[in-house]
This record gives sequence, C-alpha cells and structure tokens, in this order.
Amino acid sequence: MNSSSRHRRLTAAALTAMAVTLTATACSSGSGSADTKGAGSGTYTVWDPYPQFDKTSAWAKLLDGCGTKAGVKVKRTAFDTSDLGNKTLLAAQQGNSPDVLIVDNPVVSTLAEAGVLTTTGDNKLDTSKVDPNLLAAGLTGAKTYGTPIGANTLALYYNKKVLKAAGVHIASVKDWTSLTAALAKVKEAGKKGITFSAIGTEEGSFQFLPWFWGAGAKLTRLDSPQAVSALSLWKNWLDKGYAPNSVLNNTQTTSWQEFAGGDYAFSENGTWQLAGADKAGFDYGVLPVPAAAGGNAAAPTGGEFVTIPVQQDTGRYATAQKLVSCLSDSHNLLDTDTTLSYVAPTSEVQDKQVAANPELKPWVDAVKAAKGRTSDDLGTTYPKISEQMWKAVQSALSGSKSPKDALTSAQSAAK
Repeated sequence: MNSSSRHRRLTAAALTAMAVTLTATACSSGSGSADTKGAGSGTYTVWDPYPQFDKTSAWAKLLDGCGTKAGVKVKRTAFDTSDLGNKTLLAAQQGNSPDVLIVDNPVVSTLAEAGVLTTTGDNKLDTSKVDPNLLAAGLTGAKTYGTPIGANTLALYYNKKVLKAAGVHIASVKDWTSLTAALAKVKEAGKKGITFSAIGTEEGSFQFLPWFWGAGAKLTRLDSPQAVSALSLWKNWLDKGYAPNSVLNNTQTTSWQEFAGGDYAFSENGTWQLAGADKAGFDYGVLPVPAAAGGNAAAPTGGEFVTIPVQQDTGRYATAQKLVSCLSDSHNLLDTDTTLSYVAPTSEVQDKQVAANPELKPWVDAVKAAKGRTSDDLGTTYPKISEQMWKAVQSALSGSKSPKDALTSAQSAAK
C-alpha cells in the first residue's frame, strides 16, 4: 500500500464505531512513535491491549525476542482496550502510527475502512493456516487486514452437583427444548437455572448473539421470525423463573459471580473465567451453546488481531511483517494463547492445546463454530446494529415491549 493511504479521511463512522470494544482491563498510560531513522534497523513500536502484562511478563519477553530475531529493538506500549482504537485513529491522523498494532477484532474493520491498516496482500502476511471463521473478523471489502493472535468465545458452564440433584444428565442437553426442560427440573429441585448478561451495552449483544445465530437469524434482519424466537426464549426463561431478573443489569463479571455462588445450574460465559471456575469450589463442566434445533450455535469471537498500520516510510513493512510472523508462528502461539487464556487460531496449535489440557476441548469446539461480529462484511455498520439489538433485548426482558415489537423497532432504527 502506498503512503498516500495514510491521508485518507478518518470518518465520523470510524470514530463512533470504537464503541464496539468489548474487553475492559486496567488502564495504562503512555505513547509510542515509529523510529524513522531507517527501515530494517533501530526501534519498532508495538501497541497492544494488555496493560496487565509488565516488562517481566512472558508476553513482553516474547516481543523482545521477536525484535531480536528481526534485528531491531521493540518499544512496546500497552493501552486499555477501550482507549486503543481512538489512540490509533489519532496517531494515524498525526502520521505517527505504531509499526505493529494488536487490536480487538471488531475494531479491525473500522480501522481498515478508515485507511489505517495495510492488507495482508500488501504486507505479505501468511494467513493460510488460520481457521477461516476466525480470519473473517478481519475481512472487509474482500480484503484481509492482519491475523488473529488467538480467540475466545462463549459457552455454557454447568454445575455438576446442581444438575445431578435435579436428575439432569448433561448429555441430554442438545437443543433449546432439552435445555429448557433441564432448567425446569433444576427449579423444581429448589435450585436456580441459568444466569447471563443482558445489560444494555455491547456485552448484552455479545451474550445474545449465540442464541440469535443459533436460531438461524442474521444481523441484517433483526426482526426475522428466527430472531424473535431467540428473544422469546430468553423472555420465557425470565417469566418462568429459570433466569433471574438481574440479567438486565448483569455484566459478564456479575453474572459469573452469581454462578460462582454455587446455586445456579448454568452460566453463559467465556474462556476468561476458567481460572475463576477452578477456584469456585465445585465440580463444573463446559458445554457449547446449543443451537435451536441441535448442534453447536455460532458464538461471537473475542480476541485480538495483529495488524500492520500504514506507514509513510513503506520500507518499514518488511521488518514489521517479520515481527508479526514471529508473534503468530505455531510455537509462539501455543505459549501466547496459554498466557492469554485464548484458543489458538489454527487447528495445528488447537490440537496441541487440547493434548496439553483436555478440558479445553469444548472451548476449541465452540471456537470452531464461532463467528466474528463484523463477519458478513458488516464492517462499521455493526455497532449501530448491535446497539439496536441490546436495546431490543432490554425492552423485551423488562416487559415494556413484546419480543416481536422490540425487534421490529430495532430493525427500523438500524436502517
């Protein structure tokens, strides 16, 4: 890509679409800038959303090692995920982009459409081993921008003791009908059914999407019969007491805290709760979210892409490509994704993860069925669709509108 791409106008849509960021971690201040003394030598800047990892961490040491291998010094700056997209847009406007950018996958299309990122065709990144459903999150306008460093997604944690006391065999839970029947048995046994996050933010949309997609609905038509059936499922669970009214305000963290109390049979949550699950003090299992008629529903992918921003000095791309290739090679991916609690983006490394830890098998299955929120070439239209989705969920679960009316209003507003 030639340097004139940097001066493409950064649109208002690009700025507002930063609201799709999902993960929130501790803030870290700082800035970085490209060393323009010469391509292939000197200092190369890397921005990432991992402020929880300091310079003594395995992640920081991996970056330094990749720099040494490429013959350069790496200057790393970590930002909170919610800040990183805006910081990147500002740096692009100032002609001061980092050489390598690691960014939450829904933001990739926003930055790409704003002219901030190079394509894998331009920068020669090899993505041939990456699972297509994960790579799709970085696809916009038939071009791919970057490569996923790892993925997480949603599944159902279940409390084995609660299910056993209710006479529920987890093998019987294969679709929505059997899951609802299991919730009824749990309630009859005096325990609680399922907890999730339906809060009026991106987290709420993120948690609703497996049910939405599991019904066969598409984000381009929020008011389809399939979409109505998914929202009706959640509403029915609240009406029957299978899910608590607290889901309306639950974040994924507070929802998890409810499950960790030990009274709930199920919790919809992600790989990032594995450490907490091990500390909860009860025997648990993990089940991919079932689709309406059976099989695994597509859950949304979380996780980051490693990208190469546009530079005025195009000679820097070759070394930046070496850094990204090092970060995403099979050996480093295994270590990195273990550190980040991610499922690897390639089948080769996924197999190694399962061999080392068989408990990851349901998560690998869930990731293989997962789908990027901006897939289907939605790009910067996704945030607007998502906002109307979570508003519809809130309206229906609170009882202010029926699921059908809520989604009809959402579709009209999303247009």
